[in-house]
Amino acid sequence: MAIPKALRRLIRNTVLDLDGYVPVEPVEAVADRIGKPVDEIIRLHMNENPYGTSMRVQEVLASFDHYQEYPDADQRVARERIAAYTGAPSQRIIIGNGSDELIDLLLLATIDPGDEVIVPTPTFGVYESRAPLFGGVVRRVPRTADFDLDVDAIIQAVTERTKLIFVTAPNNPTGNMPTTQQIVRLLRTGALIVADEAYYEFSGKTFVPLAREFDNLVILRTFSKWAGLAGMRLGYAILPDALAAELWKVKQPFNVSAAGLKAIEAVLDDIDYLRETVNRIKIERGRLFRALRKLNFLQPYPSQGNFILCRVTRGDAHDIHRRLERRGILVRKYSDPELRNYLRITVGRPEHTDALMAALRGMAGEI
Repeated sequence: MAIPKALRRLIRNTVLDLDGYVPVEPVEAVADRIGKPVDEIIRLHMNENPYGTSMRVQEVLASFDHYQEYPDADQRVARERIAAYTGAPSQRIIIGNGSDELIDLLLLATIDPGDEVIVPTPTFGVYESRAPLFGGVVRRVPRTADFDLDVDAIIQAVTERTKLIFVTAPNNPTGNMPTTQQIVRLLRTGALIVADEAYYEFSGKTFVPLAREFDNLVILRTFSKWAGLAGMRLGYAILPDALAAELWKVKQPFNVSAAGLKAIEAVLDDIDYLRETVNRIKIERGRLFRALRKLNFLQPYPSQGNFILCRVTRGDAHDIHRRLERRGILVRKYSDPELRNYLRITVGRPEHTDALMAALRGMAGEI
């Protein structure tokens, strides 16, 4: 959209130059376009928990009657509960309106204009889309052919202006996990290493123990995936003590709603149930992977998340995406050249896997 000259001069250049993060098309719009009811759409494109959150969470939220009161700006009870869950001291924990807000806070607290942010690609797109807004210069470092971190290349890319290195563990969308040795090598560069553990509960592997040894490690986590609370926007960061104090300065005082804080408490009260749903998803992940491997036009990659990335070895990824969409099955496609011929499939319920595989087998002869 063309911006009037008089208005253009009032807008920051970093905003004018920003591409921004492009979200997927809303499910309601897709349903209208293909002529299907929303509740018949199979959502395998957003890495959501197909079982939803627990009944205890729903009951707590339904009975909560303090919406007229401001939430606890200190987040004390919820932080203490997260501390018990993670083993990290509560004073090192900050809760955000999704981990996306915490990414913004980290950039706001650390980046001066011209400072550099290293992003190993392909990965979660928010790091790259948000850093320029704060004056950061993004240095993309491609992963290896099998999507492993190229640690040597990352270290070579570090300069005196490097402030942050983002590492998703396991990586979205490729599903692979960096090793402890790789993270330690990056920590020794002196840059702030941000380990985004959004899918930790599906991998069972964490770098939290390293936070006791290194004071330049940040861990990001979320309740969106494993806990079925994507719609509540709840994430948290485990930070070095000194950095946590700086983030409290720039964080909005009431950034998490009272309902959100109560939801965190309820999730951690019902953790056995949610761990069981995570286990069901992990079992289904294995079944889906084995089924996808039998197709002669897709190459699935082993994953430690709740999703599987597939390379399209015959045909076109966007064509397969359209064919599935017409059947009411949504998977993730990409416009980035690195992933142009890849699809990411969220692990759903067994019946979702069955519907997906039936659709894929049905189109095999047409691709």
